[in-house]
This record gives sequence, C-alpha cells and structure tokens, in this order.
Amino acid sequence: MMADEAAVRRDPRIPAANDCVLRNLLERWAGEKPDAPYAVFHGGPTLTFADMRDRAAATATGLAALGVKQDDTVVVWLPNGPDCLKVWFGINWLGAVYVPINTAYRGRLLEHVLANSNARIVVAHADLLERLDGIDLARVERVVVVGGTPRPIAGAEVLPATSLDGDAAALPPLARAIAPWDTQSIVYTSGTTGPSKGVLSSYAHLFAMAGRDGFSMVGTDDRYMCNLPLFHVGGTIPVMGMLARGGSVSFIDQFTTDGFWASIRETGTTVVLLLGAMATFVAKRPPGPGDRDHPLRTVIIVPLAEDAPAFAARFGVAVYTLYNMTEISTPLVSGLNPAKLGICGRPRPGVSLRIVDDNDCEVAPGEAGELIVRTDGPWALNSGYFQNPEATAKAWRNGWFHTGDAFKINDDGDFVFVDRMKDTIRRRGENISSFEVEAEVAAHPDVNECAVVPVPSELSEDEILCVVAPVPGRSIDPAELTAFLLPRLAHFMVPRYVRIVAALPRTPTAKIQKHLLRSEGLAADVWDREAAGIRVRRERIGAGAG
Repeated sequence: MMADEAAVRRDPRIPAANDCVLRNLLERWAGEKPDAPYAVFHGGPTLTFADMRDRAAATATGLAALGVKQDDTVVVWLPNGPDCLKVWFGINWLGAVYVPINTAYRGRLLEHVLANSNARIVVAHADLLERLDGIDLARVERVVVVGGTPRPIAGAEVLPATSLDGDAAALPPLARAIAPWDTQSIVYTSGTTGPSKGVLSSYAHLFAMAGRDGFSMVGTDDRYMCNLPLFHVGGTIPVMGMLARGGSVSFIDQFTTDGFWASIRETGTTVVLLLGAMATFVAKRPPGPGDRDHPLRTVIIVPLAEDAPAFAARFGVAVYTLYNMTEISTPLVSGLNPAKLGICGRPRPGVSLRIVDDNDCEVAPGEAGELIVRTDGPWALNSGYFQNPEATAKAWRNGWFHTGDAFKINDDGDFVFVDRMKDTIRRRGENISSFEVEAEVAAHPDVNECAVVPVPSELSEDEILCVVAPVPGRSIDPAELTAFLLPRLAHFMVPRYVRIVAALPRTPTAKIQKHLLRSEGLAADVWDREAAGIRVRRERIGAGAG
C-alpha cells in the first residue's frame, strides 16, 4: 500500500484518490463504461469516457515532450470547447497544475496573472495572440496555439496545436501517485484591494465543492450544463462534479435567452445553474406551450432573484439556491423551492459557519457580519493564494477562512446575503475588481483621481459607476473616457455610468469614502453609457473551434 493511500484509509474524511483525482476517475469510468457519454457539446461532438481518457493521455504525452513535469503550472487561455477540456485533462493526467485564465484579460491584468502563475508554457487561442505583443511574458517560454494559425510572439517560441498530440504509450511514468491533497488548479479571482489572487485548489477541495454534500440535488444519471466559462469555478463544478459521479456534462458556446430551451432539449440537459440575471431573462419570456417540453429537472439559481415556487411550477422543475466562491466548498445549500428571495440556504454537512465582526467575535442574532468558514475534513477548502503569503494569512485568520461577504441569519434559520464587504462588483456573472478598473481609469491623462462602486442593476446584480475628478485645468468627456477604456478592459469591466466631480470625498487619513459614493448612487449628474447609445459587446473567441 502506498503511503498516501494508507493515510487516506486512516482518515476517512479525506476522499480516496479513485473518488476525486481526475486521472484516477477517467481511468475508472473508461474501464467501467467506456462508451457512456461524458461531454456533450451543443452543435459539436459527444465524447465518451474512453474518448476523454485517450485525449487526456495523448495530450499529457505532448505536454511532457514540451518539458511539463508533475506539479508544474500550465496556463490555459482558451474558450470553452473540446480543446479546452482535453488540455485541462491532459495537464492533470500528468499531475501538473491547470491554470485557466479569463479570455477577456489584456494589458496589466494579463501580465500579472502570467507572472504570478510561474508558468513556462501557455496554451492560447489564436484569436488572443495579439494581446501577448509588447507585454512582459515573465517566465513564459513557449506558447502553443489552438484554434488557428500560429504567428511570432517576441520573447517566446510559438508552436502549433499539433505539438500537443503525443503517443500515450510513450508517456513517462509519474514520479509519484497523484494524491487527493495535490494541487489540481489555480483559479484567479478578481482582486478587491489589490491584484487578482490565484486560488490553490486540491482535488479534495473540488470534490468537497462539487460533490454529494454541496450538490446533493445532482445524481449520477444527470447531465449538468456548463454554461459558464471553464476559467470560473462555475464552469469547473459541472466538469468535476459529473466526473466524480460518473455522469455527464453538456456545453454551450454562451447563454442566450432565445436559445436556452433549444440547447437544453438538444443536449438532453437535466441540471443547470442559472445566475440571477439568467433566471430573470428566462422567467420574463412570455409563457408558451414549450415551458414544460424539456428534459430539465433541476435548476439552481444563484443568487435567488426569482420566485422559486412560481419558477418551479411554470417550468416543472425543482429549484434550489446555494452560496459558494472559488476559495470555499459550497457551504450553504437551500431546501427545495425556497420561498424567500435573497436567502442562500443553511450549512451543509461537514462545514462550520460563523458570522463575526472585525475582531472575529460573533455578532448578535439577526445582525450582519462577515461570514467565516471551516470544514470538518482536511483539504476541503482552498490551500491558500499562490505566491501570496500576505493574502493567505489575511484570509486564513484564527483557523477560519474569511469570505469577505456580509451575512445575517433570518428568523427561519436561513443565511441571507447582505452585501460584499470587499470592494468587488458582480456584473453579468463576473466578479469585478474595483481596484483593477480604477487602475485603468487613472491611466487617462485627464483623470486626477477616481473611484469605482457598484450601483443596483435591473437584472439583480450590479452596474458599475465610475466617479472621476479631472486634473486641475482639464475636463473629462465621459464618451471619450469610455473609448479610452474599451481596449484596456475586459468587456464586462467597462463602467456603464460616469460621474464627474471636483474632488472625491476622503477621510482625515486620505482614504476615499466609497460608502458616500454608493449612497449617492445615480445622482442627477450621472452620464449613462447605454443611454448615450454606446454598448459594449463581448468578443466571440474561437466560436465553433474544437
């Protein structure tokens, strides 16, 4: 018996490698049911467990030939699709660390994550290559290009996608067995008081997040739709959760209200997670005869912005809600068809939760405070922030992980989300760092100081208000400022509202009083980008690739 296996048997709180490690799971299911579908792509191929095993092993061999070893980090900069999935699985097959990054990144944000990742190899889509021109590539030596024709990039060797095609029979043996506590991925979250942080996730952490306790409403016979990017935890959960169960996952290029039910029917999807805005779009469509003509059985709405019983009755589905973030493992889950908007549920088995003040003292019943979390089992939460010991120590205080989110408990015992204690904004399903938006706004030559705050959206999440003060003697044109930001920011980060003031309110210690700006909200002098006819659309990267 290997030492790692013996340790797991001594402590049953840690899942066995065959239950949570990606390579073990692929080998297990490819052996038990090789022809069963695992990944169904809308308008594309259906891949069985045997297909995925073979693609993963072949890609691992290609990566090994490029010098990737166990525990190395590999950056993956790809849109959802078969290519992204096989590269992810090939990395983990080697025991290396999968580092997906947002396909909207550019400029300083991109430089930061490349440097922090410590990766020597990036697998990138051809449509994104121009963003690597003229930036600091840090340790990156090679860029493998998927979905198009390679072209030169200063400072790096550029290779075609065929360099990932290896003979699985030639794959060298692992230096050691992959253990449940080994790092599976580094997923970047939006920074709130500083640059984005890379969350270290072990296989055991992802198993706790996507497994039977956190997602008890999902079964082996389900097909869970992945409608969020694979560089987000919302995309990771369906893939790992259904692999752990031996179930299947479906993929769509992107969520659209008009195409939602057609994609559900065509992929045979039985479970889907809808962000609050998505659920609102679906619910606001006129009722029709097709409302119950679908295979969908379960809908998870996060946050709960719709009347769950009404949604369930109309569409003939079971509705749940929950609370999660990249660093934790789905600690709050609701019961069936929760009746009150805004709730996140109650603690699932295996977690302990407290609501505390700034000194980690529990607040009085009914009062709001910061939610902090710990788990009964080892490795069931994040393993810290990669190459960021200061942020790790700040989040992991007194033996608890601090979420930075404010909660309270209602009279029914449900946990209710109150607000974000950090300066993060959630828009269209994306967590946005005010720090990172402010850095780009401040780069404008006419901006003296700025602050970015959330304001309510009609779609249940946030819109972005940018408050700017001009350099003395200069003026700021909101439309021109927007044009300046478009090539510098991801589409979802471009502010909708701009307000121009003489100076920002500050405390005696010179800190900007963002709470005052939030309370003033959409004042009469606010400029609205959408009212001015300036709309920002997401870029379609590699549509149909794979």
